Parts: sequence; structure tokens; C-alpha cells
Amino acid sequence: MSVHLFGIRHHGPGCARSLAAALRELQPDCILVEGPPEADALAGFAARAELAPPVALLVYAPAEPRRAAFYPFAEFSPEWQALRHAAERGIELRFCDLPQSQRFALRAAEEQARSLAPAAQDPDGAASDADAAPDVAQPEPADGDPHAALHTDPLRWLAHAAGYGDTETWWDHLVEQRSDSLDLFAAIAEMMTALREAAGPLTDELEIKREATMRTAIRQAVKEGRERIAVICGAWHVPALAVLPSAKSDADLLRGLAKEKVAATWVPWSHGRLSFASGYGAGVTAPGWYRHLWRHQDRAALHWLTAVATLLRRHDLDASSAHVIEAMRLADTLAALRERPRPGLDELMEAVRAVFCYDSDTPLQLIERALLVDEALGTVPDDVPAVPLVQDVFAQQKRLRMAVRADATDLDLDLRQPAHLEKSVLLHRLALLGVPWGRQQAVRGKTGTFHELWRLVWEPEFAVDLIAASRWGGTLEVAAGSVAAERAAAVQGLPELTALMEVVLLADLREAVAPLMARIQDAGTQTSDLGLLLAALPPLVNVLRYGSARKVDTASLSHVVDGLAARACIALPYGVRGVADDAAATLLGQIIAADQALRLLQDDAHQAAWFGALGTAAASSVSHPMLSGRSARILTEHSEWSAERAAQQLALHCSYGVPPLAAAQWLEGFLQGSGALLAHSDTLWHIVNGWLLALPPDTFTELLPLLRRTVSTFSAPERRELGERAVHTGGAASLAMLAATAVDPARAQRVLPILHTLLALPENGHGE
Repeated sequence: MSVHLFGIRHHGPGCARSLAAALRELQPDCILVEGPPEADALAGFAARAELAPPVALLVYAPAEPRRAAFYPFAEFSPEWQALRHAAERGIELRFCDLPQSQRFALRAAEEQARSLAPAAQDPDGAASDADAAPDVAQPEPADGDPHAALHTDPLRWLAHAAGYGDTETWWDHLVEQRSDSLDLFAAIAEMMTALREAAGPLTDELEIKREATMRTAIRQAVKEGRERIAVICGAWHVPALAVLPSAKSDADLLRGLAKEKVAATWVPWSHGRLSFASGYGAGVTAPGWYRHLWRHQDRAALHWLTAVATLLRRHDLDASSAHVIEAMRLADTLAALRERPRPGLDELMEAVRAVFCYDSDTPLQLIERALLVDEALGTVPDDVPAVPLVQDVFAQQKRLRMAVRADATDLDLDLRQPAHLEKSVLLHRLALLGVPWGRQQAVRGKTGTFHELWRLVWEPEFAVDLIAASRWGGTLEVAAGSVAAERAAAVQGLPELTALMEVVLLADLREAVAPLMARIQDAGTQTSDLGLLLAALPPLVNVLRYGSARKVDTASLSHVVDGLAARACIALPYGVRGVADDAAATLLGQIIAADQALRLLQDDAHQAAWFGALGTAAASSVSHPMLSGRSARILTEHSEWSAERAAQQLALHCSYGVPPLAAAQWLEGFLQGSGALLAHSDTLWHIVNGWLLALPPDTFTELLPLLRRTVSTFSAPERRELGERAVHTGGAASLAMLAATAVDPARAQRVLPILHTLLALPENGHGE
């Protein structure tokens, strides 16, 4: 009987390659891997081609699915190579870490303490920071305690002693780029033993229990008569497993631990979630580079530079074989100067920046995104254990041929095609469940009624979201309908109800329509607030527009819209009176949105009532100036008012009797969003220009921020045209002003006799 300990880095191609070679040589009859014992039954899936990394074991509490832990595996993870070795050869493999059923219970018991003290390092997975000491450099404790620093990052001192600036680079050159596996694990064990002796005994209770569980699993395998036992664990744990204390001492550490019911499954993972940038404690800096190292060990540097050149050429950037040769020479030279056996990622990226990027950050960002991360999403077999809702969603994705990808893809849907309509319904239902796989984009250049444009990005965490949503139902339709009914019962405001109606109909949840329609009808009849009525219109009008494409009966919905539109037209002239500035700004947006909605409705009766209400609001002297100005703008755009009438209103509000602030607010409402009227109407231009020129300097300075805010809503061509016109008009106005102020001597002589009489001056005019 022999026990062989293999201390590894959780995601390291060098360790993975050395471990694969060691397992082939050892031919173990039992393999113990650091991981959740609840997933033992899932280990056999590693032999299936459909289970393609990156993937993760997901362990969760069915009663509260948000309590979950991921155990990620990449193609270059040593644990994954152990899983594949065991599954392909029929060797028994067990996970030997502290069960998540107990870890969830411990976390719940210590939640209050953790909220008051520094959190333990990544208690959620096999790749915790304590396990992955070679993976990440941690800051030293504030008190400078060397023993605490060793626990925090036990390899930093060794990295500094070897002349490296960080642990990541040192470990990469020491282990990951090795071309052989001779004595690697013995060297790691010796190094970790020395470090743990210097660091002193563990004080973290969770880590103590985890190592006791691993030793118990080793004893169990020995007791069963296994001849060659391979133990794959984080390098930091090797010294604690090399010498087994009494079984009773470990049993005492684990006695009385509470448990929670848990379940486990395989889920797709992504390279982005394996990186440090994602917040993963045992992550790596560049998963794409490590996968490259795994696949091209012998000539990794040359293959990498060739991939860089290919990427840049694909984006029409200058890159040739000469660039590759020069960058390779530079990387080799840098490695030699630094006394390193071969170029690593640091040397290669410095060479790439100097040779390919000409010291520019722009192409470097492309390389970092496409090659250093090299985003990829794994796949899992269809028969992996999963809750019914997850199975239903995955089945629909497969039936509709909607690829699940980690990178962003655009999906253009024509809702007149049944398959496209089903895809739209799927995305809307998932969004209703809080799984935003797709985010809807603005459609340009196509008919908005029948087209939807989506951007799809699948996040690994969606697996947990779907499991959590399974409490609403076993299928996507049932679960989405239950969520809609729950929301309908919770919301009270009319705008919220109408927005929910739009979501319900877009998700094709027909059973939820009737009760929600009744709620909207009741809320509409009891609402007299102008803002609520206006905010409720756009979602319902959007639903009416989609009715024909989605084959939804909108007859009853039309009656609701008719009632809301009529009440909004009645309330508008009174709702814009005596309004504070902040409330007026909110109402302005609601009036604009309601006007656009009524345009789409194309109902002559509603249009006539709407224009009548706007006319009353625009002509009223007690309406808020901003809302009065917008009302005039809408009427002018619809040709309900002529340009002359609009000019009269503008002249009235820019007259001397109107406070400058009120005039500026009227202009903001009238012009906001488009300067076309001002640019193309000489009458309006001269009125506004004259008003501005007549403002006292102090008043103009006070109103300048408001005027600039208005002009900032114009398009760039409109601002340029108005600027050119202002320069031209400003020069002409200056000449006119100079001409007006010039003295005419002949006319001045006519006034002198009258002045002499009034002032009783002598004829010589000198007062003598």
C-alpha cells in the first residue's frame, strides 16, 4: 500500500501536464481529488465528449438555491486531468474535501461573526485562496507580522528571493513552463513543508476541518485495501496530509457538524470567470495563455506570436512574418537578460507591444481581450442531473438552435417568422425570471413592429438563477406566468401595471392577461394624476403595435387605452398649472413619450382631443413655461399651429414683461431635443436672437447654464449650423448698432433751440 500526494495549482498547465504523466506511470487504483463529496456520482461524466471544459461543478441547497458553490475546471486544470484519467480507465475517483452540506451550515452559523470580522478567503470552492497560495499575491497584514504574511501569501518571499516581482510570474516560470515532470511534486512538497513550518500552525477553523476531512478520506481508502492511492490537492495542504495524526483527533474535529440538504450538477463555465478580473480567488491572470501553453508546450512562444499576427491581420492591422521573427528575437533576448530559461508571458507581451503595436495601447487591448482571455464557454451533456426548469430551458435553446456563448452575439429577429417569434418569447420569458441572457437593442432601418434586435451573452451564474427560479414552476412558461402573477399582485401604480402588461404580452403569457387587464382598468378609473396617466400610455400602445405580429387579441386592451387617453387629455390643461420645476421636468418627458405613443396609435379622435388639450396648455398664462413651450412645439410639428402663430407665442414669452427665467424655460421646452425649428425659421431666429441681445450681462450669465443645457440636446450638425448663423447675424447686428449710435450733426442742431428754452441758456450756449 502506498499513498502519493500531488500538490498542484488549481489551474496550471505545468502541474496538469506533470500530473497526467505521473498518473500514467503510477497507475493508481484509487484517486482522491480535493472537491465536494456530493459530486462523486458526477465524476464519470468526465469521459464524455459532450462535457467540454471550461465547466464547473455546481453544489447548491435546493431549499435556497442562492446558497451555491462553484468548482471550476479548465482544460489545463490538474483536477480535470485526474477526472479524465479515472473516467477513461474505470478507476474509482472520490472527492475528499469537507462536504458542502456542512460548509453551508457552518457559513450560516458564522454569518453574524463574519459580518463583524474580516471574511474568510473564498470558502465556496475547491479553489479557495488558502488552497491556491501560488495563485494570487495578497497584501501583507498591516502589523507586518511575518507569520501572518506567510499564511496570507506563503510564496511571495520565495518569489522575491528568486528575483521576481510577483508570485504569479515566479510560479509560471518555475512550474507552468516546465518541459518535464521530474521530481516536480517532491520539490513542491519540500517547499510547502518548509513554508508551513515557518508559518506556524493553522488558526483558520474551516481550513483545519477541511484538512481533517482529507486525512479521513485517505484513511478510508487505506482501510479498503487500496494499493496505490493518488491524492490530488492544493499544494498548501500537502504537508498536512503527509503525516497522519490519530484518527480520533480528526474525528473529534468533525464531530457534531450540522448539515444541509444539497444537490450537485455540471454547468458550463467560461474563461472570463477563471481570471483574476472576475473576482475568482484562485483565478489566473490569462486563461487564454495557459490554454495555449497546454496545447503548444514545446514551441508555445512562436505559436503565440503567430496567433498575435493572425489576429491583427484579421482586423486589417499591419503584421507580417518579419514582425513575428523580430518579436521572437526580442522575447528571447529579454528572457536571457533576466536569466530565465525561456520567454514567458511578460517577455512575449513586451515584445508584442514594441514590435506589433508600436508602443500603442489600442491593438494591445485587442490582443488582451482575444488572446489573453480567449473567451470560451464549455458544454455539458443533456442527461446531466438538473432541475426540470433548467432542462426545459436548455431543450428550447437546442430546439431553436440558439447557441449558448460567453462572448456577445447579435440576434436579428423578424417576428413574422414563427421560429423567430419563438426565440423572442424565450428571451422575454427568461428576462422576466431575472435571467437577462439577451438585452434588447434599438432597431434602426427596419420596421420596428416586426423586428427585434438582441445582444446575447450567457453568464455562468445564470445556472444558479434558473435553479432559484425553479420554485415558480417546472417549465419556463409556467414559471414566467407565476412570476408575472406575483408581480401583478404586488404592484399598485398604474404605470407599473401597464409596463408589466407589455412584458406579459411580449412573453406570450396569455393566462396572465385577463387578471392584469382588470387591475389596469380599475387603477385607470381611479387615477386622476396627469403624470400617472401619461406614463401608462406608451407601454400599452407598444403592446397594441405588437398585437398583429404576436397574434394577440388586443380588442379589450384598446378599450383601456381609449379610456386612459381620454382622461389624459382632460387632465392635461390643469395638470401643467402651478407645477414646480422638478415636477415639470418629469412631466416634460412624460408628455413627449405620450405624444409619440399617440402618434403610433393613429386614432383621429384621440389626436384631435390631444391637440386641443395641448392648445389650451400652450395658450394658458398659468401653465409652467417649460410645459407650455413643449405644447407649442408639438402643435407646430404636427402643423396644428402655423409658424406665424408659433412665432407670436415665442415673441409673447420673450417680451420685456416676462421674467428672463420664465422665457428661458419656455425656450427649453420649445427647443429641447431639436434645433431644426430655430435653424430653418428666420422669424423664430430673429426673435430669440433679439431677446438674447437685449438681456443685461448679469441676467445672461445667470441664464447661461439653462441655455447651454437646451442647446446641448441639439445634434452636432444643428449646433454647427446655428453657430455659423450666429456669427453671421452677430456681425450684421454690430454694424447696425454702430450705424444707429452714429451722430447726425444736422439733426442734432434742430434740438438745440428747444434745449436753450427749457434750460434758460443764453444764445451763445455757454451759460455765461
